[in-house]
Amino acid sequence: MARKKNTTKNDLLTWYMEFVLDNNQQPKSVFSFAKENNFEEANFYKFYTSFEAIEEAVFSEFFQHTMSVLDKSEEYQSYDARNKLLSFYFTFFEILTANRSYVVYALNKTQKELRKLKSLKSLRTNYTAYIEDLNIDRIELKQETLEKIQNTSIKESSWVHLMITMKFWLDDASTSFEKTDIFIEKSINARFDLMDIKPLKSIIDFGKFILKEKVNFN
Repeated sequence: MARKKNTTKNDLLTWYMEFVLDNNQQPKSVFSFAKENNFEEANFYKFYTSFEAIEEAVFSEFFQHTMSVLDKSEEYQSYDARNKLLSFYFTFFEILTANRSYVVYALNKTQKELRKLKSLKSLRTNYTAYIEDLNIDRIELKQETLEKIQNTSIKESSWVHLMITMKFWLDDASTSFEKTDIFIEKSINARFDLMDIKPLKSIIDFGKFILKEKVNFN
């Protein structure tokens, strides 16, 4: 039988996910994987260097699919940062749920912490870039080094929060993962409330006024 010549990235992702779910392990080799799915082995290397690269691409695709859904929503475009992030989470976890069997396999096959998994490397890059693009309100420090530290802190804490939420979802036994939905809403609202800089700005402005006017409280 002639081998398939027009193998796509999506084909490889689909076949790989189906294989690991059927066998609870990676294929023994790219050769056997290609033979089973009737495509030329060389076509695999047009897109990926290894099965680990496919696993990384799967989570990147989940992210891209999430953004594709959100970009089509006129409502989403009008949201503030808080509601955009809530929309991202609910959409992203809907996609994870639709692929839960694979996600459970991919994330539970190792004892490493989620945020240290190589398969989540591209997701981390995409997600932290997304957080940066949200333009979450922050204090204007007017000092480049401090600004960088603040930006890094927001991105890193946001990534840790996503990992914590994924772990909660993995352990969630509630119907339709209702507890995860509650966790998402409450935790994101709490994070934004803690990051609310308006009260802090007022305090800083008042402090500047005190210094400028040299008010004596004695």
